[in-house]
Amino acid sequence: MLFSPLTLGELELPNRLVMAPLTRIRTGEEGVPGPLVAEHYRQRASLGLIVSEGIYPSPAGRSYTGQPGLVNAEQIAGWKQVTDAVHAEGGRMFAQIMHGGRVSHEDITGGRTIVGPSAVAIDGEVRTPSGKQPFPVPHALSTGELSVVMQEIVAGAVNAIEAGFDGVELHSANGYLLHEFLAPNSNVRSDSYGGSPENRARFVIETVNAVVAALGSNRVGIRISPEHSVQGIAETDAADVRATYEVLVDSIASLNLAYLSILHHDPSGELVQDLRTRFAGPFLVNSGFGVVTTREEALALVADGHADAVVVGRPALANPDLARRWKESLPLNDIDPSTFYAEGAKGYTDYPVYSG
Repeated sequence: MLFSPLTLGELELPNRLVMAPLTRIRTGEEGVPGPLVAEHYRQRASLGLIVSEGIYPSPAGRSYTGQPGLVNAEQIAGWKQVTDAVHAEGGRMFAQIMHGGRVSHEDITGGRTIVGPSAVAIDGEVRTPSGKQPFPVPHALSTGELSVVMQEIVAGAVNAIEAGFDGVELHSANGYLLHEFLAPNSNVRSDSYGGSPENRARFVIETVNAVVAALGSNRVGIRISPEHSVQGIAETDAADVRATYEVLVDSIASLNLAYLSILHHDPSGELVQDLRTRFAGPFLVNSGFGVVTTREEALALVADGHADAVVVGRPALANPDLARRWKESLPLNDIDPSTFYAEGAKGYTDYPVYSG
């Protein structure tokens, strides 16, 4: 079943392998994807769906030097070259809209204020153009400022459609802004956007609704990572995690989104499968940040009914023809981690297709 068709929104996927959003920092200081980026994604068009690397919707939402944006005309035109290349190969591609929130630094955002749900900094260092520096204390967004950030995310999503993407994935995982609102240690607000699980989920729910209003539900997916304590997030209270994500999923289920994508170390476990039942729509799973998904695991997740599709990262990175290799049980290319966050074609567009 992993290699059978699947409908997501208005898209018909030829297989159930989804390329995970993978940060590659190949778009320079201006955040404009060029021919190299277009070639990278074009090569992987045989996967059922490609989800782009995280794209910032506003300059203040940029998390990394070299991260691409969807803010200005030049960035939109750059992404149009990418989506045209993917579509020319018969592929399908969603843009991951990612506001970094407190996972950034003023040296990355061009001096723009780092924001978050609360004035709570990540304990650690961030890599900036001038070297590693402590994460700054973010500015706690006021209620009025929340609507501005939400409209920036909506504008980024609208720009994605203008750039030729088939839809957008809202990044509410891995410690970035939307996830920061969900987690009790990064969101210590005392207003209607903090405190209870219902309040902490409110901004995410409102943002999803706003993007759906702009694009239509069939062009919108969302990615979450419950219990994934990364980049300063601490979701360690199982009861609170369950309550928070049940509220979130219950509140967006009626929107009939294109899909819900969950990153979790136990995708067949009770929590993830309960959320799947609540969502009652196309359901994607990713078995873990830093854990390589195997062919056997992917086959089992779909065959056993735990997911409609499987999101894969490093195997898709190193094997542009992964769908064929896994279908025919062909050997895989070795992955070169030293080229993950670098420049140029090495480890980006030079992985060969199978020629045996």
